[in-house]
Amino acid sequence: MSEISLGAGGEHQTPEREIAVDLFRRGLMISPILLALCLIFWGVNGLACGGIGLGLVLVNFLMGAWIIDWAVKISPQVLMGAVLAGFVIRMGILTAAVLPIRNENWFEVIPFGALLIFSHLALLIWETRYISATLAYPGLKPGVGTRTGENKGKG
Repeated sequence: MSEISLGAGGEHQTPEREIAVDLFRRGLMISPILLALCLIFWGVNGLACGGIGLGLVLVNFLMGAWIIDWAVKISPQVLMGAVLAGFVIRMGILTAAVLPIRNENWFEVIPFGALLIFSHLALLIWETRYISATLAYPGLKPGVGTRTGENKGKG
């Protein structure tokens, strides 16, 4: 239903999966800088907490896309319920990941929270430059990720 052009290996790419993978890729691109800042300002504990926060963000994007990809094949009603339930479940997973470690001596709240909150927002804002809002090309704009695609629209 939401499948589009053939991707690498001949498989169909869906817009939500394509966008989530692109968000994940951009998160990995920026992670060395973010984690280096955590290491500089909070030491090894900050690096660990920043890594956990960033990892949760990236996994959250992939899980959200997987839920949409699964539900869109069934019906619009299931999609609506799955997105809502998926959000609640994903927030529960984030909470469950934090509760056991929040009172540990090594846990640093500021790098964890900063990366968890701001990397969600920053990656989404960054990704808006590469989203195609047309029915002709749902998902990413054509050429995104290629050298020529990266230069389109910059001038």
